[in-house]
Amino acid sequence: MDFDLLCFGEAMMELTRMGSGDYKAGYGGDTSNCAIAAARQGARAGYITAVGDDAFGRELLDLWQREAVSTEFVRVDSTAPTGLYIITPSPAGRDFAYYRAGSAASRYTAADLPVAALRRTRIVQLSGISQAIGAGPLAAGTALIEAARQAGCEVAYDTNLRLKLWDLEQARATMHAAMTRCTIALPSIDDSRVLTGLEDADAIADAYLAMGPRVVALKMGEAGAMIATTTTRVVIPPHRVTPVDATGAGDTFDGAFLARLAAGADAVDAGRYAAVAAALTTTGYGAVSPIPRFGEVQPVLS
Repeated sequence: MDFDLLCFGEAMMELTRMGSGDYKAGYGGDTSNCAIAAARQGARAGYITAVGDDAFGRELLDLWQREAVSTEFVRVDSTAPTGLYIITPSPAGRDFAYYRAGSAASRYTAADLPVAALRRTRIVQLSGISQAIGAGPLAAGTALIEAARQAGCEVAYDTNLRLKLWDLEQARATMHAAMTRCTIALPSIDDSRVLTGLEDADAIADAYLAMGPRVVALKMGEAGAMIATTTTRVVIPPHRVTPVDATGAGDTFDGAFLARLAAGADAVDAGRYAAVAAALTTTGYGAVSPIPRFGEVQPVLS
Protein backbone atom coordinates (compact mmCIF):
# COMPACT_ATOMS: atom_id res chain seq x y z
CA MET A 1 0.00 0.00 0.00
CA ASP A 2 1.26 3.50 -0.87
CA PHE A 3 -1.21 5.24 1.46
CA ASP A 4 -2.52 4.32 4.87
CA LEU A 5 -5.06 7.12 4.58
CA LEU A 6 -6.47 9.40 1.88
CA CYS A 7 -8.80 12.17 3.09
CA PHE A 8 -11.26 14.13 0.95
CA GLY A 9 -12.69 17.58 1.61
CA GLU A 10 -11.86 21.27 1.85
CA ALA A 11 -8.96 23.00 3.59
CA MET A 12 -9.03 26.71 4.35
CA MET A 13 -6.96 29.45 5.82
CA GLU A 14 -7.84 30.07 9.46
CA LEU A 15 -7.84 33.15 11.67
CA THR A 16 -8.26 32.51 15.42
CA ARG A 17 -9.16 35.32 17.82
CA MET A 18 -6.74 35.15 20.73
CA GLY A 19 -7.39 36.19 24.34
CA SER A 20 -5.56 39.45 23.64
CA GLY A 21 -7.99 40.27 20.84
CA ASP A 22 -5.34 39.72 18.15
CA TYR A 23 -5.82 37.15 15.41
CA LYS A 24 -3.48 34.24 14.81
CA ALA A 25 -3.22 32.87 11.27
CA GLY A 26 -3.39 29.13 10.74
CA TYR A 27 -4.98 26.41 8.67
CA GLY A 28 -8.15 24.37 9.01
CA GLY A 29 -10.62 22.06 7.39
CA ASP A 30 -11.80 18.93 9.14
CA THR A 31 -10.44 16.28 6.79
CA SER A 32 -7.19 18.16 6.22
CA ASN A 33 -6.73 18.25 9.99
CA CYS A 34 -7.42 14.51 10.03
CA ALA A 35 -4.76 13.84 7.39
CA ILE A 36 -2.20 15.95 9.26
CA ALA A 37 -3.03 14.28 12.57
CA ALA A 38 -2.57 10.86 10.97
CA ALA A 39 0.73 11.88 9.42
CA ARG A 40 1.99 13.16 12.78
CA GLN A 41 1.32 9.69 14.20
CA GLY A 42 3.42 8.12 11.45
CA ALA A 43 0.76 7.20 8.89
CA ARG A 44 1.31 7.63 5.15
CA ALA A 45 -1.40 10.18 4.40
CA GLY A 46 -2.58 12.13 1.39
CA TYR A 47 -5.25 14.71 0.65
CA ILE A 48 -7.84 14.94 -2.12
CA THR A 49 -9.09 18.48 -2.74
CA ALA A 50 -8.82 21.64 -4.83
CA VAL A 51 -7.26 24.96 -3.84
CA GLY A 52 -7.14 28.31 -5.59
CA ASP A 53 -4.14 29.50 -7.54
CA ASP A 54 -3.54 32.15 -4.88
CA ALA A 55 -1.40 32.87 -1.84
CA PHE A 56 -3.69 30.90 0.48
CA GLY A 57 -3.64 27.89 -1.82
CA ARG A 58 0.13 27.97 -2.00
CA GLU A 59 0.35 28.20 1.78
CA LEU A 60 -1.82 25.10 2.12
CA LEU A 61 0.32 23.18 -0.38
CA ASP A 62 3.41 24.19 1.60
CA LEU A 63 1.70 23.09 4.83
CA TRP A 64 0.90 19.61 3.53
CA GLN A 65 4.39 19.18 2.18
CA ARG A 66 5.88 20.18 5.55
CA GLU A 67 3.55 17.75 7.30
CA ALA A 68 4.39 14.85 4.95
CA VAL A 69 0.83 14.76 3.59
CA SER A 70 0.94 13.92 -0.11
CA THR A 71 -0.33 16.66 -2.46
CA GLU A 72 -0.39 14.30 -5.43
CA PHE A 73 -4.19 14.59 -5.59
CA VAL A 74 -4.60 18.31 -4.89
CA ARG A 75 -6.00 20.16 -7.91
CA VAL A 76 -5.11 23.85 -8.37
CA ASP A 77 -8.05 25.86 -9.75
CA SER A 78 -6.99 29.12 -11.40
CA THR A 79 -10.58 30.41 -11.57
CA ALA A 80 -11.68 30.10 -7.91
CA PRO A 81 -10.27 31.19 -4.53
CA THR A 82 -9.15 29.23 -1.51
CA GLY A 83 -11.61 29.46 1.41
CA LEU A 84 -11.13 31.32 4.71
CA TYR A 85 -12.73 31.01 8.15
CA ILE A 86 -12.51 32.84 11.46
CA ILE A 87 -12.72 31.20 14.91
CA THR A 88 -13.71 32.82 18.19
CA PRO A 89 -12.78 30.15 20.80
CA SER A 90 -13.52 29.57 24.47
CA PRO A 91 -13.10 26.56 26.81
CA ALA A 92 -16.80 25.80 26.28
CA GLY A 93 -16.64 25.78 22.49
CA ARG A 94 -16.10 28.05 19.52
CA ASP A 95 -17.92 30.16 16.94
CA PHE A 96 -17.10 29.95 13.24
CA ALA A 97 -17.50 32.55 10.48
CA TYR A 98 -16.91 31.11 7.00
CA TYR A 99 -15.89 32.78 3.74
CA ARG A 100 -15.95 29.77 1.44
CA ALA A 101 -18.75 30.38 -1.11
CA GLY A 102 -17.48 29.66 -4.61
CA SER A 103 -14.18 28.27 -3.34
CA ALA A 104 -12.04 25.95 -5.44
CA ALA A 105 -12.92 22.96 -3.27
CA SER A 106 -16.65 23.68 -3.58
CA ARG A 107 -16.29 23.20 -7.36
CA TYR A 108 -14.70 19.74 -7.07
CA THR A 109 -16.56 17.03 -9.01
CA ALA A 110 -16.63 13.25 -9.20
CA ALA A 111 -14.70 13.45 -12.48
CA ASP A 112 -11.75 14.90 -10.54
CA LEU A 113 -11.41 11.90 -8.20
CA PRO A 114 -8.13 9.90 -8.34
CA VAL A 115 -9.96 6.58 -8.57
CA ALA A 116 -6.89 4.58 -9.64
CA ALA A 117 -5.06 5.59 -6.45
CA LEU A 118 -7.63 3.81 -4.31
CA ARG A 119 -6.13 0.46 -5.26
CA ARG A 120 -3.02 1.46 -3.31
CA THR A 121 -4.84 2.93 -0.30
CA ARG A 122 -5.81 1.28 2.99
CA ILE A 123 -8.43 3.76 4.32
CA VAL A 124 -10.41 6.61 2.72
CA GLN A 125 -11.89 9.28 5.03
CA LEU A 126 -14.47 11.98 4.40
CA SER A 127 -17.14 13.85 6.33
CA GLY A 128 -20.47 15.55 6.13
CA ILE A 129 -18.66 18.83 5.51
CA SER A 130 -16.83 17.23 2.58
CA GLN A 131 -20.22 16.75 0.93
CA ALA A 132 -22.06 19.85 2.20
CA ILE A 133 -19.99 22.52 0.45
CA GLY A 134 -21.54 22.12 -3.01
CA ALA A 135 -23.35 19.89 -5.46
CA GLY A 136 -20.08 18.73 -7.01
CA PRO A 137 -18.49 17.64 -3.72
CA LEU A 138 -21.77 16.02 -2.68
CA ALA A 139 -21.70 13.79 -5.73
CA ALA A 140 -17.93 13.33 -5.50
CA GLY A 141 -18.18 12.10 -1.92
CA THR A 142 -20.79 9.52 -2.84
CA ALA A 143 -18.74 8.39 -5.82
CA LEU A 144 -15.60 8.20 -3.69
CA ILE A 145 -17.29 5.93 -1.16
CA GLU A 146 -18.44 3.54 -3.88
CA ALA A 147 -15.09 3.57 -5.69
CA ALA A 148 -13.25 2.95 -2.43
CA ARG A 149 -15.48 0.01 -1.56
CA GLN A 150 -14.93 -1.47 -5.01
CA ALA A 151 -11.16 -1.03 -4.60
CA GLY A 152 -11.24 -2.87 -1.27
CA CYS A 153 -10.54 0.19 0.93
CA GLU A 154 -11.92 0.77 4.35
CA VAL A 155 -14.16 3.86 4.35
CA ALA A 156 -14.27 6.14 7.40
CA TYR A 157 -17.05 8.73 7.71
CA ASP A 158 -17.34 11.59 10.21
CA THR A 159 -20.74 13.27 10.44
CA ASN A 160 -19.41 16.76 11.28
CA LEU A 161 -22.86 18.28 10.94
CA ARG A 162 -22.87 21.96 9.93
CA LEU A 163 -26.43 23.22 9.46
CA LYS A 164 -25.13 26.53 8.11
CA LEU A 165 -24.08 24.58 5.02
CA TRP A 166 -27.24 22.55 4.34
CA ASP A 167 -30.64 21.73 5.78
CA LEU A 168 -31.16 18.94 8.28
CA GLU A 169 -33.19 16.63 6.04
CA GLN A 170 -30.59 16.66 3.26
CA ALA A 171 -27.79 16.25 5.79
CA ARG A 172 -29.51 13.32 7.48
CA ALA A 173 -30.28 11.56 4.19
CA THR A 174 -26.75 12.02 2.86
CA MET A 175 -24.96 11.04 6.06
CA HIS A 176 -27.09 8.01 6.79
CA ALA A 177 -26.65 6.82 3.20
CA ALA A 178 -22.89 7.16 3.75
CA MET A 179 -23.12 5.27 7.03
CA THR A 180 -24.68 2.30 5.22
CA ARG A 181 -21.60 2.11 2.97
CA CYS A 182 -18.76 3.03 5.35
CA THR A 183 -16.85 0.52 7.45
CA ILE A 184 -15.69 2.94 10.18
CA ALA A 185 -18.20 5.44 11.61
CA LEU A 186 -16.78 8.50 13.40
CA PRO A 187 -19.81 10.47 14.65
CA SER A 188 -19.97 12.90 17.55
CA ILE A 189 -22.69 12.49 20.12
CA ASP A 190 -24.02 16.02 19.55
CA ASP A 191 -24.36 15.43 15.80
CA SER A 192 -25.85 12.00 16.39
CA ARG A 193 -28.57 13.28 18.71
CA VAL A 194 -29.72 15.69 16.02
CA LEU A 195 -29.42 13.19 13.17
CA THR A 196 -30.98 10.15 14.87
CA GLY A 197 -33.32 11.71 17.42
CA LEU A 198 -31.76 9.45 20.07
CA GLU A 199 -30.20 10.67 23.32
CA ASP A 200 -28.48 7.63 24.84
CA ALA A 201 -24.97 6.82 23.67
CA ASP A 202 -25.59 3.08 23.58
CA ALA A 203 -28.72 3.57 21.51
CA ILE A 204 -26.83 5.79 19.09
CA ALA A 205 -24.03 3.23 18.75
CA ASP A 206 -26.62 0.50 18.13
CA ALA A 207 -28.33 2.61 15.47
CA TYR A 208 -25.13 3.24 13.56
CA LEU A 209 -23.90 -0.35 13.85
CA ALA A 210 -27.24 -1.45 12.40
CA MET A 211 -26.50 0.65 9.33
CA GLY A 212 -23.47 -1.49 8.54
CA PRO A 213 -20.12 -0.13 9.83
CA ARG A 214 -17.84 -2.68 11.49
CA VAL A 215 -16.85 -0.17 14.18
CA VAL A 216 -18.40 2.98 15.60
CA ALA A 217 -16.14 5.46 17.40
CA LEU A 218 -18.59 7.81 19.09
CA LYS A 219 -16.90 11.01 20.25
CA MET A 220 -18.51 12.31 23.44
CA GLY A 221 -16.41 15.34 24.34
CA GLU A 222 -15.87 15.68 28.09
CA ALA A 223 -17.46 12.22 28.55
CA GLY A 224 -14.73 10.56 26.49
CA ALA A 225 -15.44 8.20 23.60
CA MET A 226 -17.33 4.98 23.04
CA ILE A 227 -15.84 2.29 20.80
CA ALA A 228 -18.52 -0.14 19.66
CA THR A 229 -18.52 -3.21 17.44
CA THR A 230 -20.97 -6.07 17.22
CA THR A 231 -18.96 -7.91 19.90
CA THR A 232 -17.27 -5.17 21.98
CA ARG A 233 -18.33 -1.94 23.65
CA VAL A 234 -15.96 0.19 25.72
CA VAL A 235 -16.28 3.72 27.05
CA ILE A 236 -12.89 5.42 27.10
CA PRO A 237 -12.64 8.18 29.73
CA PRO A 238 -11.24 11.53 28.66
CA HIS A 239 -7.62 12.39 29.25
CA ARG A 240 -7.72 15.34 31.67
CA VAL A 241 -6.11 18.58 30.49
CA THR A 242 -6.74 22.32 30.87
CA PRO A 243 -8.38 23.22 27.55
CA VAL A 244 -8.15 26.61 25.85
CA ASP A 245 -9.54 25.82 22.37
CA ALA A 246 -11.45 22.75 21.26
CA THR A 247 -11.01 23.48 17.54
CA GLY A 248 -9.94 20.38 15.64
CA ALA A 249 -10.08 17.98 18.58
CA GLY A 250 -12.53 15.67 16.85
CA ASP A 251 -10.48 15.78 13.66
CA THR A 252 -7.35 14.86 15.61
CA PHE A 253 -9.26 11.97 17.19
CA ASP A 254 -10.18 10.76 13.69
CA GLY A 255 -6.65 10.99 12.32
CA ALA A 256 -5.02 9.38 15.34
CA PHE A 257 -7.65 6.63 15.47
CA LEU A 258 -7.28 5.79 11.79
CA ALA A 259 -3.48 5.94 11.96
CA ARG A 260 -3.45 3.43 14.79
CA LEU A 261 -5.90 1.14 12.97
CA ALA A 262 -3.67 1.28 9.90
CA ALA A 263 -0.69 0.40 12.09
CA GLY A 264 -2.48 -2.77 13.25
CA ALA A 265 -4.00 -1.69 16.58
CA ASP A 266 -7.44 -2.96 17.51
CA ALA A 267 -10.29 -0.47 17.73
CA VAL A 268 -10.24 -0.12 21.53
CA ASP A 269 -6.49 0.53 21.72
CA ALA A 270 -6.79 2.94 18.78
CA GLY A 271 -9.58 4.72 20.65
CA ARG A 272 -7.53 5.08 23.82
CA TYR A 273 -4.66 6.53 21.82
CA ALA A 274 -6.96 8.89 19.89
CA ALA A 275 -8.62 10.16 23.07
CA VAL A 276 -5.25 11.29 24.43
CA ALA A 277 -4.26 12.90 21.13
CA ALA A 278 -7.56 14.77 20.95
CA ALA A 279 -7.26 16.03 24.52
CA LEU A 280 -3.72 17.30 23.97
CA THR A 281 -4.95 19.24 20.93
CA THR A 282 -7.23 21.37 23.12
CA THR A 283 -4.30 22.79 25.10
CA GLY A 284 -3.28 25.11 22.24
CA TYR A 285 -4.97 27.51 19.84
CA GLY A 286 -5.99 26.68 16.28
CA ALA A 287 -6.73 23.50 14.40
CA VAL A 288 -3.24 22.40 13.29
CA SER A 289 -0.49 23.78 15.51
CA PRO A 290 -1.50 21.89 18.70
CA ILE A 291 -1.92 18.47 17.06
CA PRO A 292 0.50 16.22 18.95
CA ARG A 293 2.97 13.80 17.44
CA PHE A 294 3.40 10.13 18.26
CA GLY A 295 6.23 10.92 20.66
CA GLU A 296 3.98 13.18 22.70
CA VAL A 297 1.01 10.80 22.85
CA GLN A 298 2.63 7.42 23.44
CA PRO A 299 4.36 8.33 26.74
CA VAL A 300 0.98 9.30 28.23
CA LEU A 301 -0.28 5.78 27.53
CA SER A 302 2.81 4.01 28.85
